[in-house]
Amino acid sequence: MREISPFAGIVAEQFDDRGQQRQAAEFGMWIFLGTEVLFFGAIFLGYTLYRMAYPAAFEEAGRETLVLIGSANTAILLISSLTAALVVKAAEFGSSRLVVRLIAATIALGLLFLALKGYEYHHDIKSHFVPGDPLFDLSEHAVIFVSFYWAMTGIHALHMAIGLGAWAVVAILVHRGRVVPDKTNTIEVVGLYWHFVDTIWIFLYPLLYLVGRS
Repeated sequence: MREISPFAGIVAEQFDDRGQQRQAAEFGMWIFLGTEVLFFGAIFLGYTLYRMAYPAAFEEAGRETLVLIGSANTAILLISSLTAALVVKAAEFGSSRLVVRLIAATIALGLLFLALKGYEYHHDIKSHFVPGDPLFDLSEHAVIFVSFYWAMTGIHALHMAIGLGAWAVVAILVHRGRVVPDKTNTIEVVGLYWHFVDTIWIFLYPLLYLVGRS
């Protein structure tokens, strides 16, 4: 009986060969990402409808976001996409040591992103840029933008944390030899997820940080 191991590159019992197993893993991730697109798409649609209804209020609230931090985090995620792509390329060559180092770089960039976002949240709370805050001093409908801001960035940060956890697990498994980089597409699947999270931020950045600053 063959050992069931999706990590070490051994073909699990339910698959005929390694190629079929790789295709199943990739297809499963694409299906998952498709559901995520539907989820975020609904949020983006809601944002668009409310922005069309209250453009002045959205511009007023949008000018209160910290565009410098938003821009810095955009650059950080773009660089992390590069390091993630290099992780996949290093895996194709079977270089475990380089894979671990590049994953570490990707994780470091992700943690820097979350640290800056945490600082931004702290500033927002101190500035009463929070829905329901009794000292919220913007116009009545500006709170709609603020609600979208917290919901969208919070959900994105959660996805970032999940991605960082996945990268950390993969790095540990590669280091211990339980994942053979060029024998499995585990790294490629995690890379797909990470690129998706980065892409979502590319849409969030102009919607939340550039509105009202034309």
